[in-house]
Amino acid sequence: MSEVAVVIGARGGIGAALRDALAERLGDANVVALGRPDLDVAEEASIARAAAALPAQRVRLVVVASGLLHGPGFQPEKSLRALDPEALARSFLVNAIGPALLMKHLLPRMPRQGRAVFAALSARVGSIGDNRLGGWYGYRAAKAALNQMLRTAAIEWARTHPEGIVVALHPGTVATRLSAPFTRPGQVLLTPTESAAHLLAVIDGLTPADSGGFRDWRGAPIPW
Repeated sequence: MSEVAVVIGARGGIGAALRDALAERLGDANVVALGRPDLDVAEEASIARAAAALPAQRVRLVVVASGLLHGPGFQPEKSLRALDPEALARSFLVNAIGPALLMKHLLPRMPRQGRAVFAALSARVGSIGDNRLGGWYGYRAAKAALNQMLRTAAIEWARTHPEGIVVALHPGTVATRLSAPFTRPGQVLLTPTESAAHLLAVIDGLTPADSGGFRDWRGAPIPW
C-alpha cells in the first residue's frame, strides 16, 4: 500500500511548500495536509480527532510546520521587563506542548517496521549553546523545550521502532509572515519552496542513528 505523508501547519508558508513538494512526489491522495480549522495544535481533542482519521500503519512521514513567534498583543521580548506570563504560556502551548501532543497521538499511527520519520520545525534560536544575542525569551525557551520533547520521544520510540526517526529541523530564515517583521533590508532569505526542498533532502538522508538530533536546512548539526 502507498505510504502517506502528513504535514501539520499546511496553511503556513513552509507548510504549504512542504505539502506541494510531497504531493508532487507521492501524489495528492497520499499527502494529508492539516491546519486550522481542521486541526488546532493548542487543543488535544482536535489533535486526537485528526490522528484517528489517519490510515493506521501507513503514515511514514509527519512534518510539523506549525509555530508561533508573534501575534496580536505580543512580540518577541527584548528584555526581562517585557516578559508576560500569558504570552509565555501561549508560546509554550503552540511551540512545545502542541508538537508533544502530536507525537502522543501520531506516533502510534506509524508502522513499527521499516523507516518512519517524525520531524518538527524548531529554530536555531532554540539552541542554548548557540545563544549569543539574548532576547526572544519565550520563543527561545519554547523551542528549547520542543527540542527536549523530541529528543526524549526519540529515545522512547527507538525501543519499539528500530528504524524510526524523530528529529528537530531548523528551516533557515525563510520569507514568511512569521519572519517578515524581523528581517533586515538586503538580508538573503530562502523562499518557502527552497526551504521545503532542503528540508526534504535532509529528511531523505537521515538514518536511525540521527534520531533525536537537531539539524539545520543544510543537514548540519546544531548544538543543543
